[in-house]
Amino acid sequence: QKLRNKVKLEASGGINSKNISKYGQTGVDIISVGSITNSVKGIDMSLEI
Repeated sequence: QKLRNKVKLEASGGINSKNISKYGQTGVDIISVGSITNSVKGIDMSLEI
């Protein structure tokens, strides 16, 4: 238990909007969701300053 207070636990991989609440209930400190950015369609954009 002493070690758990010093370590952050992260859940990652296969997490999406349908199953994220189940991962949250496990007590992990951080949940990484790559599908938010991996499934987005890219756009061609530029910025001139």
